[in-house]
Amino acid sequence: MNSKSKWLLSLSLLIPVGVMAQNPLSLKESIEYGLKNHNNIRIAQYQSQIANQQAKEAIAGYLPQVNGSATVDNNIKLQSTLLPAGVFGPEPTRVAFGSKYQTTGVAAAEQVIYDKSLLIGIKASKPNQVRAELNTKQTREDVIYEISNSYYQVFVAQEQIALLKDNLERTQQVLNVLKLQRDNGVIQPIEYDRTLVSYNSIQSQLIQAENSLVMAQNQLKFQMGMPMETPLALQDSLILTKRPTATSVGFEAKNLTEYQLQETALELQRLDQQRIQAGYLPKLSANARYGSLALGNELLPSFQNFTGFGSIGLKLTVPIFDGFRRSAQVQQSKLNIQVLEEQQKLSSKAYQLQFNNAAIQLQRAQLNLDNDNQNVELARKVYDVTLLQYKQGTRPITDLINAETSFRQAQTNYISSLVNAYQARLDLERSQGTLLTFYNQL
Repeated sequence: MNSKSKWLLSLSLLIPVGVMAQNPLSLKESIEYGLKNHNNIRIAQYQSQIANQQAKEAIAGYLPQVNGSATVDNNIKLQSTLLPAGVFGPEPTRVAFGSKYQTTGVAAAEQVIYDKSLLIGIKASKPNQVRAELNTKQTREDVIYEISNSYYQVFVAQEQIALLKDNLERTQQVLNVLKLQRDNGVIQPIEYDRTLVSYNSIQSQLIQAENSLVMAQNQLKFQMGMPMETPLALQDSLILTKRPTATSVGFEAKNLTEYQLQETALELQRLDQQRIQAGYLPKLSANARYGSLALGNELLPSFQNFTGFGSIGLKLTVPIFDGFRRSAQVQQSKLNIQVLEEQQKLSSKAYQLQFNNAAIQLQRAQLNLDNDNQNVELARKVYDVTLLQYKQGTRPITDLINAETSFRQAQTNYISSLVNAYQARLDLERSQGTLLTFYNQL
């Protein structure tokens, strides 16, 4: 059995039997769980539904608006008017017209015939829906990124524990030999104590690594939207034997969801400018009104003998002067467009920088991982040879301790390179906008 197989066997022993029975999750299954259960996914879906309802609201402005109303008035004191002299007598006469009670029912309808600002509002509903869909896509990408990163962190923590347990077992074997030699007077007690210090140091590191594993698992549960009390077991233990690579599709800013969101924001801002400018144009609408009226000096008669009335008409509204308010709004919109355009140019340069750095970082991380993996194998061989020579009495204990320290340091460097390699791979996938493709190909 090679060293890698031993590490993987030790790693599998780290998972409690009760937890392993909880249907271990692969990376793809973990992401699928998160895409169904993470709160941000639900929020994005709600926002998409809100955009759909806003589109319906925009269309409603160009559909007929019908309202009905009914009133019952008790004219406590009727308004009076003064009739000039000569109508009913030589003196002016004060007369009150109307009835004490008045019941009215009216139905009114209005239909917009032409309103350019409403038409532009309807046109803006489409990019608004696109923005909501892009927000949902970006949320999905963020969930994929965070779950993948947390998933790797759990396995790296498990790998570190496996290595420390392997070192602890090796050091324990050396301690057993040293104890016999010390008890038989072959070596000085100080030599045993030095190795015991190393053993205790490994135990402390193991406790810290186990704590790190628990925190990494909790972080993964959080990113998946999984309750903290739910047992978690992961499936892809062989993932750490695979060299992290990513297929570069080249860089195109337009492939990034962030860039597409900026494009949509620019489109909406330009439409908003057109909407404001449309306020200079006349608006035309048609209206119709029909109702019934009943009068009476008693309450009951006021609900009888209704008389109908109605009207139809056109309404033309022509803006003349608004104190230059609309002009200021147009200028503000133009400046907002310029700001968004400059931000998009700056973001494009930042996206290019992120892609270049991610590609370089992955290349370097892969080289470091290969080098550190080789160093682990070399340090293991040196340690094994030194241990054998020590048992044969040809090497002092200090050489054995130095070899063991070098071996542990090589393993620590390997763990660090492993983290960097997987992180660099995820960063490259994100920088070229291929996180969804990465997920689909798992």
